[in-house]
Amino acid sequence: MRGVSGPDLPAQRGQQGAPLSGGGRRSAPCPPLSDPAPLRGAEAVEGTMAKYLAQIILVGAQVVGRAFMRALRQEFAASRAAADARGRSERPQSAAASRIIGISLQEAQQILNVSNLNPEEIQKNYDHLFKVNDKSVGGSFYLQSKVVRAKERLDEELRIQAKDEKEKGWKAET
Repeated sequence: MRGVSGPDLPAQRGQQGAPLSGGGRRSAPCPPLSDPAPLRGAEAVEGTMAKYLAQIILVGAQVVGRAFMRALRQEFAASRAAADARGRSERPQSAAASRIIGISLQEAQQILNVSNLNPEEIQKNYDHLFKVNDKSVGGSFYLQSKVVRAKERLDEELRIQAKDEKEKGWKAET
């Protein structure tokens, strides 16, 4: 090994990169195994790419967020318009009852299959639909609950009508 010198053999290098033995000839210091210069360029490219990727994600999130908010506003406006339309078609007390019970008068009439507010017909259809939709005979609890809510809504409407007729009777007497 005495005649061989240079950076080709790592075992012969000292701390400065100079050969340990070497017949008086000095070679240039060897660069370290991990050269920081090429990594700085790669790190810069990776940093730039990460920056652009973050910007793309941010812009995409903003676009999706704006679209979601616009759709939400449109849905609220449509819901408000539908509620206003329902409220205009019914008397104020009737509209309030629809909001409280959760079923409109028309929907309740459709569920119980009645066209006018006849208490006997309402009770007859209610009893039939309640028995048919009983869970013990293979019916649907959901449909049974709809039947109950429809009956409640129609009963409330009958109570409102009776109250209105009573008030009209008092006003006619005076």
